[in-house]
This record gives sequence, structure tokens and C-alpha cells, in this order.
Amino acid sequence: MYARDVDTYPEPLTFGVSGKLIMNVLVMYDHQTESYWSQILGQAVEGELAGTDLTPIASLQTTWKQWRELHPGTLALRKGYFGSRDPYTSYYAGNNAGVLGQTLEDERLPKKTMGIGLVLNGQPAYYPLSALREELVVNDVVGGESVLAILRPEAMTAFVFRRTVDDQVLTFSLADNGDALPDLVDAETGSRWSIFTGVASDGPLVGKTLERVPSTTSFWFGWKDFHPDTYVYGVDEPAGD
Repeated sequence: MYARDVDTYPEPLTFGVSGKLIMNVLVMYDHQTESYWSQILGQAVEGELAGTDLTPIASLQTTWKQWRELHPGTLALRKGYFGSRDPYTSYYAGNNAGVLGQTLEDERLPKKTMGIGLVLNGQPAYYPLSALREELVVNDVVGGESVLAILRPEAMTAFVFRRTVDDQVLTFSLADNGDALPDLVDAETGSRWSIFTGVASDGPLVGKTLERVPSTTSFWFGWKDFHPDTYVYGVDEPAGD
């Protein structure tokens, strides 16, 4: 997800689908200048605005059920509705890497591995959902920043927070909530935090909020083609202190 305002154009841009692909990833165009934009880079790659970057916004890919619990007043755009059937099931199970095939060979992960990718301070990082499923909560460092990667398997939801609050780096684990959805607890202050909102509900840091890091859900073959120098959690050494 990106903001539609850019410094080099006087009004918010509106976008459409060009029908083109770059390394299997959607290419958008803006109606104002007809520049082409890479979805995964958030950057104009051709046209009047070439080289212009969109500002990423932290978003959440989750189930409709979970989203409604968090935001019961949500209005939803239903377009191309398939009910409970996922029309891409056969594609997920197949071995083909998109329409064009993969650009780079990288055997660190199977090409159809699903994960979340992010870039911090120029350092790309990729968290395979399979690795997150084993740990659920990962305290890590990317591009010199302390981050927290989380997977909630019951809602098929993965996301990343910065774990520095008021200049203090926190270390998180799951709190025992019995049969209820677990909270996070930090080792440094014992405060409890909502997994989905990142808001501290109890303890010395009550009311503080963890900052979400913009990330994108992607197949491995799509992410590494654009970010060949990416750090892969569970495979590579930590991306840096």
C-alpha cells in the first residue's frame, strides 16, 4: 500500500493496471502523466515521473473475520467475488514461477515459498511464513533497526513492528492468556501489548504503541528477483546490529 501524493506532482495521483509485468510483478500507471510504476518497488520506472518514489503505508493482509473484529465499522469493496473459493489454489500448488519465469536463480528457498518482505535503511529482508510459523514471534535486526516479526496462523496474518520505544529496545515473547488470543509481553518492563494493534494495554508502558513497518506479502521468486541481496530469516546470518 502506498500514499498517492508525490512531491513532484501538484495533486494526488490516481492509478490503473497497465496490463504489463516486470519480472512477474504488476506494473501500474498513473492517469495524470501515464508514467509506469513498479508495484513492488513503489517507484516510477518509465515516463514523466520516472525515478519518483511512492511513500509506503503499513497495511495488514488478514482474514475478513479478523479485520471485522478489529474494525467492526469497516465498509468493504467487493469486486470479482468468489465466495470462499480461492481461484488461485492451483497456481499456489503448481511449480511455475509466474507468467515469465524467475529472473534469478537463488536456491536459499523453494521458489513458491510465501513470505513477507520489507526494506529498512536500504536493507531488504524476507521472512518466510514457514519460519514464522515455527516461532510465531521473532526479535530481529534489519538495516540497523530492531524489529519484531509476528505470525498469527489462525488469521493467516504476518506483520512487522519496530521494537524500540522511547529509545529503549524491547524483546518480545507471547504472553500466556489461557484460551484467549495471546498478547505480547516485553522482557524489559513486563508490559503487555496487543498483537494486532501494537498498543500496550498494561504495565509501565501502557498506552505506548509499536510502530508498524510497511511490508508486502510475496512469493520468494518475486521478492528475490527485485532484491537479490535480501537477507532471509532462518537461512542467513542476522542482517546486522
